[in-house]
Formats: sequence, C-alpha cells, structure tokens
Amino acid sequence: MPNQQQQIETNIPQRLDRLPWSAWHTKMVIALGITWLLDGLEVTLAGSLASVLKNKTTLGLTDMEVGASSTGYLAGAVVGALFFGWLTDRLGRKKLFLITLALYLSATAATAFAWNFWSFLLFRVFTGAGIGGEYAAINSAIDELVPAPVRGNVDLVINATFWIGAAFGAGGTLFLLNSGLVSPSISWRFAFGIGAALGLIILFLRKSVPESPRWLMLRGREQEAESIVGDIEQTVTRDKGQLKEPEGNLKISVRDHTPLRDVWNAMIHGEPKRSVLGLALMIGQSFFYNAVFFTYGLVLVQFFKVKSERVPIYILPLALSNFVGPLIFGRFFDSIGRKKMIAATYGTAGLLLLGSAINFLSGGMGPLGQDIWFAAIFFVASSAASSAYLTVSEVFPLEIRAFAISIFYAVGTLVGGVGAPTLFAHLIASHSRFQLFWGYILGGALMLLGAGTELKLGVNAERQSLESISKPLQASG
Repeated sequence: MPNQQQQIETNIPQRLDRLPWSAWHTKMVIALGITWLLDGLEVTLAGSLASVLKNKTTLGLTDMEVGASSTGYLAGAVVGALFFGWLTDRLGRKKLFLITLALYLSATAATAFAWNFWSFLLFRVFTGAGIGGEYAAINSAIDELVPAPVRGNVDLVINATFWIGAAFGAGGTLFLLNSGLVSPSISWRFAFGIGAALGLIILFLRKSVPESPRWLMLRGREQEAESIVGDIEQTVTRDKGQLKEPEGNLKISVRDHTPLRDVWNAMIHGEPKRSVLGLALMIGQSFFYNAVFFTYGLVLVQFFKVKSERVPIYILPLALSNFVGPLIFGRFFDSIGRKKMIAATYGTAGLLLLGSAINFLSGGMGPLGQDIWFAAIFFVASSAASSAYLTVSEVFPLEIRAFAISIFYAVGTLVGGVGAPTLFAHLIASHSRFQLFWGYILGGALMLLGAGTELKLGVNAERQSLESISKPLQASG
C-alpha cells in the first residue's frame, strides 16, 4: 500500500487528452460502451414481451406483475449502481466492469429459465444490479480514456448504442414471436437468451481494456499508469504519426481510498449547484423514458388494439430514431457547447411530449400516427438523456466519479424510474385516456424543468480536461 503522505507529480491526464482519436480508442469504446446495448436489449425485451408474458401458456403475469417486474429490474439497478459504484472508486474500473458484466450475464441467462412470477422477478432484479453496476464502472472508465476535445460526441454516440440493443430486442422478439419456428409458449425464453450470448462475447472483448491510468495515479501506482499510457502512445503513434508534446502537469497526494465523508462534502458542500443540476437532469430523463418508452407496448395493446405479436414493429422505429438523434447532434455538444445543447434538447423533447399528449387525448390518432409522434420526440430526447450521464461524469472530482454517477443514477431511477413504470401500469390498467394524458403531461413538465435547470446551473465543459472542470480532491499546489 502506498504511503498516505506520498506526493507525486504527473502529466498522465495531459498525455491522454492530447491524443488524437485512433483505432485504439475505437476498440476500447466498443468493448466498454456496449454496456448500453445490453441495457437497451434488456428493457426492450421486457417491453416487447410484456403482453406475451401475460398469456396463460407462458408465465400468466397480470398487468401489475408486468409493472412490478420492470420496477424490480430498476430497483436492482439502483442497488447495483450504488454498491458497485462505491467499489469502482475503491478497487478500480477494470475489476468492476468485469464483475458486473459477469453478474448480468448469469442473471439474464437465468431469466430464460424462470418458472413463475417470483422467479422471474428475482432474476430481473439481479440482471438490473449487473447493469446498474456497469453504468458507474463504464462511464467513469470511458471518460478517463477519451480525449477532451471529442468527449461529448463520443459519450453521446456510445450512449446511443442503447438503442441498437433496443432494435435487436425488438427485431429478435418480432422474429421469435412471428416466425413459427419456435412455439409462442417458449419463444420468450429464447429472447432472453440473446442477452446472455452477447454478454459472453463482450466478456472476452473486455479483457484487453486496461485499467484507467488516471485512477492508478491516485493510488500511487505510477509505474503501472506510465506503462499503460506508454503502450497507448506507441499504438496511437503507429496509427497517427508523431504526437505533440503534452502541456502542464498535476501534483497529487496519494491515498488508498476516498472516505465517504469526502464524497458527501464534495457533492453537498463543495458543489451543491452541480448536485442540483445532476438531479434535475437525471430525474427528468429517467421518468420520461421509463414512463413513455418502456410502457409503450402496453399502450399499443390497450388503447390501439395492436396484437401483442406486432408490438415490436412499432417499437423498432422508435429505437432507430433514438439512435440516429445523437449521431447527428453529438458533435454540437463539443462545438456549440454543453449548456446550449442540453437545454435545447431537454426543452424540445418536453414540448413535443406535451403536444403528443394533447393528440393522444383527442383520440384522433391511430397507432401509426402515435408512432410518428414518438419517433420525433425520441429523435431529440435521446441526446438529452445521454447528456445527463455526460454531465454527471464530468462535473465531479476524479476520486468520486464512479460513485457520483451511481448516486445520481440511483436517485434518478428511484424517483423517475422505479415509480414511473408502476404509475403508468396503473394508468394504463384504468383504460382511461384522460388519466394517461396527465401522466404524459408530467413527463413533459419534468423535461422542461431539466432544460430550465441547465440554463441556470449548467457547466461549459466542452473541450475541457476533466481535471480543469473539477479539480481532484487529492490535487495539491
């Protein structure tokens, strides 16, 4: 264990930030960022299969049990995020993104063998715990490896892969439920097996991802950090040619961990405005998506009389619009800036949802019209949701980054995610368009609140190093 009074001077952050984008970065981002694809796959499978799981030939779930299983998944994600996020800052990024992926893989495979509501709920809780832990470990690792000038664009595009997973989930269930190759009574089991198969592949990809050099320097493991950065520089040099010299350095005091009181002081006393900002953005996008997107299958069946086997057809366009949005808007978060783009995407998504709610209440739209409305909404909202994770991962110190991500993810999910599916399942079960209308109004209002908070408290973090946005707690001098 390094000496608690040891001080070191390093230029590792500057060396990482001055690197041009290369094939090495692409490889690392694929291996790490595919977490979002897995989460998109999981939640879309659950949404697409909701009506199928209510069938007596499958698990025979009720509407409330479907909502409870979604809530269980999100509750597991909350606990997993907090527990594994805390461990990520103490034990390192790499150990935890391997452990959390293994947990996810095991739990989603077990889901395919569920025999009743309670076993299904238990396996969904553990699946959520694995995914929740992934968020903290992966988002911190990615931001600490990606060069500052492109961090916003890269983060948004990575987060958008959630929707590739959603498309896989919708397409996979559509095929399994309609191909006739597998009996409907067991096709849902094969659908959950898709996630386990993907997780196994990713586990092998992750082995080549190094530990975060920034985290290693905090723990006084200079030689390991230097070795990793040196290898990265050699690889990038072969790909991009001679590198420019890094500018500046950082002096830090070495500690083996960051006490929880320092986490509390940094978030509550050190940067209270940033904490309010993180909460507003995370709660708004979490409620929005968990209320609107992840209950959409039930809305189609209940209010538009769409057959359950055809639900994935309507979900697939929404998944694609969610993916394309950040591909188009992502670069502007680094050029136009965080504050303007975050406020604009949150505000536009909120206003569009309010308009959609009015049209839904009138009853004048069919399922195709509703799909077009929601596709337009999610084209913008996807960038807003991703920017919430980007903001939280940037505006807090290196020592508490993973735990900060997990705390805001957990609070946002508890307020907006755990409650939203249960609330909307109740609203849908009421068979009342008027009641569901007010649920959509609430979702739009929370997005507008997020836009206003960003305009007031947002941070201009574009093209800035993580250390300049928020000085490490262990920095000296």
